[in-house]
Amino acid sequence: QVQLVESGGGLVQPGGSLRLSCAASGRIFTIQTMAWYRQAPGEQRELVAGITRGGSTNYSDSVKGRFTISRDNAKNTVDLHMNSLNPEDTAVYYCNADIHTSTRLSPYWGQGTPVTVSS
Repeated sequence: QVQLVESGGGLVQPGGSLRLSCAASGRIFTIQTMAWYRQAPGEQRELVAGITRGGSTNYSDSVKGRFTISRDNAKNTVDLHMNSLNPEDTAVYYCNADIHTSTRLSPYWGQGTPVTVSS
């Protein structure tokens, strides 16, 4: 059984910062791409940032220059450092990872952690 568990969400004022963390556990062989998605109320889930096993990153235009994604392959973790937050960043943030178990490569999702940007 593979699990992704996120932490670090919460309430922050506009202009503030938060760090989200996600840890994968279970019968993992290797993890390929890891990513953060978000879903605001009434909106579709969207990609925020992704990082390959080798460290190549990509960001949505709305967060480029404000958010930084990083990962630790030895610990099977991925972080999202969020700076200069604004109310439009309010959403539930989900961790995603493409994980090799002994039998297959499959996408896994965390349960989500809410981020609210408000004064």
